[in-house]
Amino acid sequence: MLRLPPFTYLAPSTVDDAGNAMAEHGAQAMLVAGGTDLYPNMKRRQFEPTVLVGLRAIRELRGVRGGARDGVTIGACTTLSAVAAHRAIAVHYPALATAAGLVSSPQLRNMGTIGGNVCVDTRCNYYNQSYEWRKAVGFCTKKDGVICLVAPGSPRCWAVSSSDTAPVLWSLGARVRLHSAAGERTIPVEALFRDDGIEYLAKRPDEILTDIVLPPADGWRSAYLKLRRRGSFDFPVLGVAVALRMEGDVVRDARLVIGAVASQPRPASAAAAALVGERLTPELITRVADLAAGPAKPLDNTDVPSASCSSASSRRRRTSRRAWCRRSSRGGSPRRSTRSVGSPQRSACRSPRCSTASPPARSW
Repeated sequence: MLRLPPFTYLAPSTVDDAGNAMAEHGAQAMLVAGGTDLYPNMKRRQFEPTVLVGLRAIRELRGVRGGARDGVTIGACTTLSAVAAHRAIAVHYPALATAAGLVSSPQLRNMGTIGGNVCVDTRCNYYNQSYEWRKAVGFCTKKDGVICLVAPGSPRCWAVSSSDTAPVLWSLGARVRLHSAAGERTIPVEALFRDDGIEYLAKRPDEILTDIVLPPADGWRSAYLKLRRRGSFDFPVLGVAVALRMEGDVVRDARLVIGAVASQPRPASAAAAALVGERLTPELITRVADLAAGPAKPLDNTDVPSASCSSASSRRRRTSRRAWCRRSSRGGSPRRSTRSVGSPQRSACRSPRCSTASPPARSW
């Protein structure tokens, strides 16, 4: 049985108190809200804080305020279930409701928060294992080692972003509010992330994500589709977030962001630009899907081989746009879409999570 290491739990009742606690305890402290990712990582000794600053008792961090006309503010400790079920979000920001509703399982969505999902740790097959497993392969650069076992010749860590909501918020033009003992600042959500598997967040460790601010809906429509191995619950192998602003049947503005293919969400700017000024047709969707696959350069560090991810990228983008087309033509929301990944070549799979996998090679 994996057990949590010893730690001191603090339960501040205000954001200011939480910020002061983080400043006081420094690098020994970590923030926790729902804990659905942090606690398992602590059991595997991926994180070893001696102090946890809990955010669940801070009422001002929960709830959804505002509306489509002036924009919506979501408290970072609002549960994923609450975000998915919120009527204004489902109607005016449907991609976000879909993404929140596809995270993990119902039980974990009832505990997990949207702020936690935005800041969720990057993942890799060589990192998300027990301490004994990681020790047996010599550890990796993300924790306790010096070599990236996915790309041994690389000086950086290639663990991938595993958030469903982050690419959607990026496509919607959202901002995030950060609070610390030194003050408060608001930044675009894309400025929160770095393309680095270890230092994947640009915020300081003592800063608390307090709010997610969505701009006015203002004619924007959106869709999110997720590819994962198990249809019931799993981290994304690929996520596609599309937001379009239409004038009649012509696209006037477009944003497309891809998740789970790099250490941060990846905007597909060329694909989005190709949509602007055009009518959505099957031919355009196919062409744009091919352009959108460009930023997707997955490595063999998730539970699906990279060749499968690459071929799925273009298909997922075509499906996402077609779903949006259906929504546009009917005036409703696209069906929530998730697809599990089959494994027709399981014998060739090198993932350590696959039951048929060979021992991981260290010189790919």
